[in-house]
Amino acid sequence: MRIVLAQLNPTVGDLAGNSSKIVDALAGARSLGAELVLFPELALCGYPPEDLLLLDGFVSEIEARLQDVIDASGGLAVVVGMARREGEALYNSAAVIEDGKLLGYQDKTLLPTYDVFDEQRYFRSAGQRRLWELAGKRVAVTVCEDIWQQAGKVPGGRYLMDPIEDYAALKPELLLNLSASPYSVGQLRVREEICRHTARALGCPVVLCNQVGANDSLIFDGSSLYVDASGELDVRGPSFEEKLIYVDTDTEQNPQYPSVDGNREIYDALVLGVRDYFRKQGFEKACLGLSGGIDSAVVACIATEALGADNVVAVAMPSRYSSPESLEDAEQLAQALGIELREIPIEGPFQSYLDLLEPQWVGRDADLTEENLQSRVRGMILMALSNKFGWLVLTTGNKSELAMGYATLYGDMCGALGVLADVAKYNVYGLARIANTHKKCVPERIFDKPPSAELRFDQRDTDSLPDYEILDTVVEQYLEEGQTPEAIANTYGFDLMLVRDLVRRLHRSEYKRQQYPAGLRVTSKAFTKGWRFPIVQSWSEGSS
Repeated sequence: MRIVLAQLNPTVGDLAGNSSKIVDALAGARSLGAELVLFPELALCGYPPEDLLLLDGFVSEIEARLQDVIDASGGLAVVVGMARREGEALYNSAAVIEDGKLLGYQDKTLLPTYDVFDEQRYFRSAGQRRLWELAGKRVAVTVCEDIWQQAGKVPGGRYLMDPIEDYAALKPELLLNLSASPYSVGQLRVREEICRHTARALGCPVVLCNQVGANDSLIFDGSSLYVDASGELDVRGPSFEEKLIYVDTDTEQNPQYPSVDGNREIYDALVLGVRDYFRKQGFEKACLGLSGGIDSAVVACIATEALGADNVVAVAMPSRYSSPESLEDAEQLAQALGIELREIPIEGPFQSYLDLLEPQWVGRDADLTEENLQSRVRGMILMALSNKFGWLVLTTGNKSELAMGYATLYGDMCGALGVLADVAKYNVYGLARIANTHKKCVPERIFDKPPSAELRFDQRDTDSLPDYEILDTVVEQYLEEGQTPEAIANTYGFDLMLVRDLVRRLHRSEYKRQQYPAGLRVTSKAFTKGWRFPIVQSWSEGSS
């Protein structure tokens, strides 16, 4: 069968735009000689639509827009994702269409409610599974999670049934999977493994079409797949871009799957995340504080690639504690990127606040209060520029800092989007190296100097935090791998009391993280999406 995987980038809620994009893809697939066109999960409304699904008018318009697709399907079999209502029940469905006629729906069976997913809040599970006669073949249609249980990739094996077992008894000749599987490091390989496992279990080829694009914190990489009946990967589409991917299941394929570098992959994901956050909301221009440190340097590079140099404004805000080298590095970076750099010193307003508040804290030594005042002055300046010119502020803190609460509320935490919110400090350096493969933009001195907030004389991050090598390992193992403090200490030879203290600090900082802007997710466990802990609580591993 000649199949086109329409790896599209829908905008959540843009039903007219999404249906138009789907119709255009059908025309493109027809010109490629396709017999069948497969679209991603919920392609008509975008994923995840969340509580838009609770609005009757929203679902009704999705169903109305399906007619646009049906009318454009002449000469093609089409399988497209949508939400639909039947009586009082709402379903996450694949509409099955052939040559201008709606044949019916295959509803999603397994509804994930873990990590970033909450589908049982909205949808009812499919009542039955069947095969469809499409282009002369007996075809099984599945939606995303439906193929994960069989491969043992569902956390905790939480489902009581497995759709693939039902399909095995029906003996399909081809399995289609409509997917909206968010990106995280390593997820491409997991999807490949699941498709291989499913193909071998059924003895038939598996074709998976995955959504691409970013919606809020979630980034979708595409990377759509074709796996033959023996479980061999024959085609993997490009990552982080829209594409019509041609597959012919009846002819031998020349394997097409570009190699992927880990840091390159994360960098491309973040570029797409920033670009779509702006484009889908109708914003053009970003601003950020450029300190001369590694984090703001990487954010500036990503923003420039995502939005163009003309749409990025960097603001250097030196204080009495800023080193001349930091300002020089910021200037060199801005010049290399071709972005505008504005210098707004904060010494005047900072001193004004000190003078204003001095009568309130007579007899008290300088402490974190004075440090945070500087950060809040900078935040106020960035937000004033945002208000005046309609720019969105990009927040530059990284995951390691978020974990420890090493950030200032209403200061360096203010903004519209946390670009590095799910990137550990050690990975930030890797992203800077990727940025420098385009052109030498990040000065070498930024890589070499010790990380510092420069909020007091001779300050270093290590004054408040352990070495990032230790901190990042603890955060990754506790957060992403679910390891206990004891296991982390034993595995890596860390002091147990230190590990317990870091875990306690992580949970004590929850009140800050819940006031952080949306942050782009690139790991299996981000703080800004999929992490749900109460602010007020008195337990954490490491409290004993």
